[in-house]
Amino acid sequence: MIIIGITSWTGDARFVRAEFFKLRNQDFVQAAISLGLPLRSILFRHMLPNGIAPVLVNLTFGIAGAIFIESALSFLGFGVAPPTPSWGQMLSTGVSTSGQFLWWLTLFPGLAIFFTVTAYNLLGEGLRDAIDPKLRKAV
Repeated sequence: MIIIGITSWTGDARFVRAEFFKLRNQDFVQAAISLGLPLRSILFRHMLPNGIAPVLVNLTFGIAGAIFIESALSFLGFGVAPPTPSWGQMLSTGVSTSGQFLWWLTLFPGLAIFFTVTAYNLLGEGLRDAIDPKLRKAV
């Protein structure tokens, strides 16, 4: 997981950079700049609340992707050492040496991966809905 985190941060950094460059050209930021607000105020009161929601969603999708990558690598035998449990290793036990598929050995690890990834995706969407200022209702 450490190697996956080390190698996948560049895409996330580019996404964050692009998101804040997009926000920099929005009308409300340009208006704040033209009013002469300090940079700290523009960053923390205008740009950060509007830019953090897509970044959190991307982060939760990245966690789900890392779980899939680790499971796939462990399934192929490139993951953690065999005494350490891994969902990918548990899935690989469902395929016998003769090539027969033993579905009852793969059911629960597969469901665990599915529900964990779904939970992270729903968490990301829920955080986006809770934090995104564009979705707040004006009362």
